[in-house]
Amino acid sequence: MKDPNNTRDTVPRRGSPLWSYVVCVTVVGVAALATSLAYLSVGDLRTLVGAPLFWILALLIVSGELKPIITPGSTETTGATVSTTFTFATLIYAGLPTALLLHAIATVATGMLRRRALHRTAFNVGQYTLSFAAAGLVLLMSGVTASPTDPWTPHAFDLPVTLLAGVAYFLVNLVLVNAAIALHERTSVLKTMRWNLGLQLLVHSALLGLAPLVVVAMSWSAAFVPLFVLPFIAVYINASVSVSREYQALHDGLTGLPNRKLLIMRTEEALAQARHEAERALTARGRDHEPPRRVGLFLLDLDRFKEVNDTLGHPTGDRLLQLVAHRLTHSVRPGDLVARLGGDEFAVLLPTVRDARGAREVAARLRAALNEPVRLDGMSFDLEASVGIALHPDHAPDFELLLQRADVAMYVAKENRTGVEIYSPDRDRNSPERLGRQGQLRRAIDRRELELFFQPKLFLGNGRPVGMEALLRWRHPQKGLLTPEQFLPIAEQTYLMRGITDFVVDAALTQVARWWKAGLRVQVAINASGRDLLDSALTEMIAAGLLRHEVPPQALQLEITERILMNEPAYAADTVQALAALGIPLSLDDFGTGYSSLVRLKSLPVEEIKIDASFVSRLREAGDDAVIVRSIIDLARTLGLRSVAEGVENPETEHLLRNLGCDAGQGYHFQPPMTAAEATDWLREHVTKLQAPEGAAL
Repeated sequence: MKDPNNTRDTVPRRGSPLWSYVVCVTVVGVAALATSLAYLSVGDLRTLVGAPLFWILALLIVSGELKPIITPGSTETTGATVSTTFTFATLIYAGLPTALLLHAIATVATGMLRRRALHRTAFNVGQYTLSFAAAGLVLLMSGVTASPTDPWTPHAFDLPVTLLAGVAYFLVNLVLVNAAIALHERTSVLKTMRWNLGLQLLVHSALLGLAPLVVVAMSWSAAFVPLFVLPFIAVYINASVSVSREYQALHDGLTGLPNRKLLIMRTEEALAQARHEAERALTARGRDHEPPRRVGLFLLDLDRFKEVNDTLGHPTGDRLLQLVAHRLTHSVRPGDLVARLGGDEFAVLLPTVRDARGAREVAARLRAALNEPVRLDGMSFDLEASVGIALHPDHAPDFELLLQRADVAMYVAKENRTGVEIYSPDRDRNSPERLGRQGQLRRAIDRRELELFFQPKLFLGNGRPVGMEALLRWRHPQKGLLTPEQFLPIAEQTYLMRGITDFVVDAALTQVARWWKAGLRVQVAINASGRDLLDSALTEMIAAGLLRHEVPPQALQLEITERILMNEPAYAADTVQALAALGIPLSLDDFGTGYSSLVRLKSLPVEEIKIDASFVSRLREAGDDAVIVRSIIDLARTLGLRSVAEGVENPETEHLLRNLGCDAGQGYHFQPPMTAAEATDWLREHVTKLQAPEGAAL
């Protein structure tokens, strides 16, 4: 199976330790190959060309190099090659120069057919040359001098020599390969060698152990040699089936990336290694040692990916995910792991990272790679992603908590549109207390513990009611009456927000229908959260409610926070326009906190601007707040909108607002929030004002 995380064809940076190592092994190996080939005489070459045995061996070595036996836990890079058996047999039977010549040809042919990078093919030639040269040196020191014109067949008492030669090959090859892998993945050589060592030893023992039998078959007849292919084919098929099953269990079917199961395995290994190094550092008291390394886990989510699926269909979305997987894999450091968790959510494991700054650099590189425009089906896409980072041991001791906190950081990045965020406990909405509150809130919705209170908005000139604002409360069985600030932030991050919105819309329309039937034709305003405006079903929900309760759209007003429209203009605009088309009057809440431009404000279907209470509460103090309030009132008047001041708590503030020309006010100075029954009684007392010639503002 092709490993999508394999980046070994990437050319090492010139001057880096890996680059120096590759160059050194390649140069020494090629020099050894050239020196060895110089010992082939003209007679040896004629024998090679004219003997069918050597053509058979060449074919078997090339075929074996092209099709490695991949066992569970290995890849095309680390799988054992059948060519080892036939090259080692050639070494014993016809000498080192012949074996090196055939294997060099096989290595170059494999590199060309598999389109491997030139530096990788050259390194493989040098690596195998030095490994087989070590085995040949053992045979030479034991007095074995074989050649194509003078072949050597070992006897029973020669087995220790061949065994020692096989051990020399295995050890040299093991060190050369794992040193390169360690430099590539920036880890220790010993750690790399320990990985899968037992299986490698077993497989190579079998491959090298068959070589003397192949030599014996050669000495009898070249026709016997191809028979050894049959058991190799059986082993290859069985291994392929086993690996295919393992691969499917540990990898994502669409992108070929590791799945959650493999991510857990690799993360646990990295955490165990980090703990071991931390313990070793503790024992090194009094001596200089490097600071304990960290393990980083990223959670990456594509922004607005749903648009692609909804607009162009899932096949295009799948191709886009495959492209994303390719970009991520080739943007991480060697040794890092990219996994797909599902949908458009990916995870990146950094088995070792210096600190939070280093993790941010990797995350920034990932986002930069994704930001490159993508062309599919003749269309260009601009991809963006939100990345959450959690580090061990700073933020979590195990995988599950590490993933959870990376998820928290990712949602913070998405909400704040910052792109990359590192986990911070201060912004964790998933603390045990909050999770417990989430479960209680879910039960509160089912038990109808939520309730709407109502607070009037009054014209400052004559005290006539402008309308009533519906305010959500939770009658908690133990903690009493809770305000939205105490539970809505939890709901906005979960599916619970949809249920709460359903309740608020239905409860508000139920109450306004009762008032209208009783002759109290007052407008009721409800608040829409950012999550509501990103849900296209909001308009359908309100339309169905108006029809069910038989009230006109003007009976309901939707208050939208200015900050939401500024942060999510593209998504919120569709819902806002749909609501305006339905005939729902809109109010811009908390005005002055979202940095609206005049052009943007003029384009919104808004009838009312509510001045944020933070400005109104400081209105009596000489300073910028009075200037801001005056400017907002003047702006509203210029645009033909009604201005409503929130948080009016005393007569002095009411007087100042009236002098500034503010249209209406709302706050405890006029009337605190009331239950539905209390609000009904209050409206009946003010019914004459509602029915005055000036009329309610509907």
